[in-house]
Amino acid sequence: MNIDIRTYQPADLHDLLYAWESASQLAHPFMPPSFFEQERYNIPHVYLPNTDTWVVCVEGKVEGFIALMDNEVGGFFVDPTFHGQGLGQALMNKACTLHDSLVVDVFKDNKMGCRFYQQYGFTLIEEKTWDETGDAMLRLGWAAS
Repeated sequence: MNIDIRTYQPADLHDLLYAWESASQLAHPFMPPSFFEQERYNIPHVYLPNTDTWVVCVEGKVEGFIALMDNEVGGFFVDPTFHGQGLGQALMNKACTLHDSLVVDVFKDNKMGCRFYQQYGFTLIEEKTWDETGDAMLRLGWAAS
């Protein structure tokens, strides 16, 4: 499998949204449809213009991405077809080469995300509530050793 990580380009949007939606639906079954509708709008109009976004490509096709706001992981998704194949780890490794520390907010009920971050070495900073739905969120941190 030929894997490449590069900066996001506007032509990547369709594949990036597909990877996001596939992974997000799987990771967030507790969220209402309105959440996905709003995020589908926010990604190209709010998030991507304001983040440093890297995509992971398999055989030239975007299959996942990580969006960074300084050292904060603002979005991190890999098409579920490629879960467990090292794409997420490769993206996180890229983020770690760019920053000595990282923080991320993840829904507590996102078991897949929580498990990934824990295995990668992130630790709990605080637990809070997401105002929009009342869902519990975990703020996690990672620092180079």
